[in-house]
Amino acid sequence: MDILMRVWSYFATNILQQPAFMIGLIVALGYILLRKPWYDVLAGVIKAIVGYLILTVGSSGLVSNFRPVLVGLKDRFNMDAMVIDPYFGQNAVTAGVEEVFGKGFGDAMILLLIAFIVNILLVRFSKITKLRALFTTGHVQVQQAATAYWLIMFALPGLLTHNVALIVVMAVILGAYWAVGSNLIIKPCQELTDGAGITLAHQQMFGIALNTWLAEKFFGKKKDGKEVKKIGDIELPGFMSIFNENMVCTSILMLIFFGAILCILGRDYLTEQGFLAEGASMVFYVIQTCLYFAVYLAILQLGVRTFVTELTQSFQGIADKILPGSVPGVDCAVAFGFGSANAVPLGFLAGFVGQILAIVVLVALQSPVLVICGFVPVFFDNATIAIFANEKGGIKAALILPFISGLCQVFGSALIAGWVGMAAYGGYLGMWDWAVVWPIMTGAMKFLSYAGVAIVAIALLAIPQLQYRADKEGYFLMTEDYEAYKEMKEKRAAK
Repeated sequence: MDILMRVWSYFATNILQQPAFMIGLIVALGYILLRKPWYDVLAGVIKAIVGYLILTVGSSGLVSNFRPVLVGLKDRFNMDAMVIDPYFGQNAVTAGVEEVFGKGFGDAMILLLIAFIVNILLVRFSKITKLRALFTTGHVQVQQAATAYWLIMFALPGLLTHNVALIVVMAVILGAYWAVGSNLIIKPCQELTDGAGITLAHQQMFGIALNTWLAEKFFGKKKDGKEVKKIGDIELPGFMSIFNENMVCTSILMLIFFGAILCILGRDYLTEQGFLAEGASMVFYVIQTCLYFAVYLAILQLGVRTFVTELTQSFQGIADKILPGSVPGVDCAVAFGFGSANAVPLGFLAGFVGQILAIVVLVALQSPVLVICGFVPVFFDNATIAIFANEKGGIKAALILPFISGLCQVFGSALIAGWVGMAAYGGYLGMWDWAVVWPIMTGAMKFLSYAGVAIVAIALLAIPQLQYRADKEGYFLMTEDYEAYKEMKEKRAAK
C-alpha cells in the first residue's frame, strides 16, 4: 500500500498537477493507440507540451502583470479582505483545514485521485450516463479538490470521524461535477471551434452554459428577426477603426483603465513596493505594464494554436479504443484562440467593472466579509463568458453578461467564504461555478444532510440525461462526426 501511495504521489506531483505533461501523456497515449510511428508520437508530444507551456507563459504573465494593481488596492487603501483567486483559495485551505477540521491537506489529493477515477468511469459508460468529457486540467483539479474538501467537511461534519465515507462522498460529488460540467458545454465549444473536438474543463463550466443560453435567448435575435451584430462585425468609423485590431484594442483599453489605477497608486508606492525602479520614468513604466497585457495575450493564443491541433488529433485514438465518443476537457484559455479576439478584453473589463461595483456595495453595507478581486476570476471567467456570449448574442451580450458575472463572483464568494469560514484565512476560489453553483450544493448538503448529498448527485447526473433527451439524434454525433452533425442541423433548419 505504501508503494502504491508513493507511485501515486509521484504521478500526481509530476504529471497530474502539471497540465503540460498531462496533455503530453494524453497525446502520447492517443497516438500510440492510433499506431503512429514512434517519431510521430515524439513530435506530437513535444509540440503539445511546448504549446501548453507557451500558453502557461501567457497566463502567468497576465497574472503577474496584474500584481501591482492587486497588491496596491489591498495595501494602499488599507483594505483587509480576502482575495478571490484559485491560488489564494488553495492557500487558505492549506493554512486552515487542520485548525478548523483537524484534517491534513494530503487527504485532498486522495480525493482528487478517486474523483478523477469517478470521472473516467462515468465517461466509460457513456451510453448509460450520457457523459462524454474527460476533465484533464490538472492544476484546476487540485484547486477544486482543495475547496471541495473544505466545503463538504463543513456541510457534513458527521463524516469527519469516518474517513473512507467522507472521501467517497466527496469524490462522487466532485467527480460528477467535473464530468457533468465539462460535458454541459460540449455543444457551445464545438460550435465555437467548428468541431475541434474539445470542451473546456475549468472553473466556470456551468457559468458558460447558463450565459450562452441567456445570450441566445435574450440577445440572439432582433425584433425584426435579423441576426445581432457581433463584436467582429462592427466596423468602427474614422480613427476608432483602430479598435478593430485586437492587439491595439487590448493595449489602449488597458492603458485607459489600468494606467489610471497605477497613476492613482502613485510613484512613491510603486517604488516602495519594488514594482518601479528608483529613478525610472513613471510614464513609461505605466505604458510598458499596460502594453504587456497585449503581449501575454498574443503569447497565450500562440500556445493554444500549437497544442490544440495535436490534442485533437491524438485524442481520437483514446476515443476510439478506450472512451468511445469522448472529448478532452482543457483550460478555458483555449477559447481565446477562437471567436472574436476583442471579446477577451471587453469581457474582462465588463466583469472588472461588475466586481468593483459589488465590492463598493459590500463596503457601503459594512459587510463582515470584504473582497479583493483576483485577476484569475475577473479575467479568465469573464473573458471566456464574453467569447461565448458574443457568438450567440452579439456585443450587448458580451458586455452585459460578464458584468453580471462580476457581481455574482463577488457577492457569491463573500457569502459562501464568510459562511464556511474560509474568509478568515485570506482567500476563496472565487470563480463563477464556485461563487454560484457550489454555494447552492453546499447549502443543500448542510441543511438536508445525506438527503442533500443524494439530491445533489442525482441533480448533477440528471443534467446529461436531459441534454440527451433534447437531441437524441445529434447528441453523440456532435463528438463522433461533427461534419455529419452540421449536415443534420442544416437539414433540420431547411424543413
